[in-house]
Amino acid sequence: MNVPANHPALLPRIGLLLLVLALALFPVLAPLFDLDYYTGFVRRLMIVALAAASLNFLMGRVGLVALGHAGFVGVGAYAVAALAEAGWTSAWAIWALAALAGVVVAGLTGAVALRTRGVYFIMITLAFAQMLFYLAVSLRKYGGDDGYTLYTPLTLLGGEQALAASGAPLYWVVLAILALVLPALWRLEASHFGRALEGIRDNETRMQAMGYPTYRLKLCAFALAGGIASLAGALLATQNGFISPSLMHWTQSALFIVMVVIGGVGRRWGAPLGVAVWLVFEEMLKQFTEYWHAPMGLLLIGVVFLAPRGLAALASRKAAP
Repeated sequence: MNVPANHPALLPRIGLLLLVLALALFPVLAPLFDLDYYTGFVRRLMIVALAAASLNFLMGRVGLVALGHAGFVGVGAYAVAALAEAGWTSAWAIWALAALAGVVVAGLTGAVALRTRGVYFIMITLAFAQMLFYLAVSLRKYGGDDGYTLYTPLTLLGGEQALAASGAPLYWVVLAILALVLPALWRLEASHFGRALEGIRDNETRMQAMGYPTYRLKLCAFALAGGIASLAGALLATQNGFISPSLMHWTQSALFIVMVVIGGVGRRWGAPLGVAVWLVFEEMLKQFTEYWHAPMGLLLIGVVFLAPRGLAALASRKAAP
C-alpha cells in the first residue's frame, strides 16, 4: 500500500530529513558566502539542543523540573579533560565514557532527589549541581575557577588526523549524534516505558497501585537524561577546547529550563526550537547592544503570555487545517 507524501505520519520524518540535509550542507556552503563563523555557531546550537532535549524529556514526559541539569553537562566536559589528561585520544571512546559518567552521577543524584517531590526535588537537584560546581572550582589541576585548556588533540576512528574544533568533521559528528538521539527519544516517549512515565507524571499513586515500580522508572529516566546531557558537555568541551566550572553553575541550568519553556515543554521540537530562538536572538542583540539581557527577558515574558504552551505548540496549531 502506497502512502502519500503528505500523509500526516510521514510529514515529521520528511521535515526531519530535510532539516538534517540542510544542516549537513551548511558547512560546505557557508564559506561561499563568508559565513564560516556561523558554522561554529550552528554546531554550538546543536550541542545545546542535545542537552535541552534531555531536560525536555524529564520535564515533559516525567514532570520533573531539575534545576541542576547543567551539572551533568559539566560532568561530561570534565570527563573529557580527565581522560585526555590520562592520554586518551579516541574521541568516540572519550565521549562514550563521558556519557557513562553522566549516567552514574545522575543515577546517584536521582537516587536521593527522586525520594522527594515538587520544590524539594528542585532544591535537591540544585544542591547537587552546586556541589559539583564548587568541586570543579577546587580542582586546581584543572585550573580551578579559571578553567582548563584542552591541549591533547582527539581523533576519530583511531586515525592520525586530529579532530579540529573548527572543522567540518566535528560539525557532522555533532549533527549525526543529534539526528540519532532526538528520534530515539521520540520513540522512547511512544514506547511502553514512555507511557508508564506519562502515567507516573499524571498520577503516581495510581501507577503504584497498578504495580509499576515508579521510583525505578523515574530513576532510569533521570539517569538517561543525565547521560545525554553529559554527552552534550563532552561535545561542548571538544568544540571549545576549554572547560570551566561556569558550565555547571545554576544559572546555566535555569537557562536550559527557559529554552525548553520557550520551545514548548513536552513537545518534540520544543527543545531545538527553544534553543534556536534563544541563541539566535541573543546573537543578534549582542551585535547592537551590551545590554541584551533585558530584551531576552521580554522574549520569555512574551512567550509565557502569548504562547504559554511554547512556540512549537503555537506553530503546530497554525499549521493545522
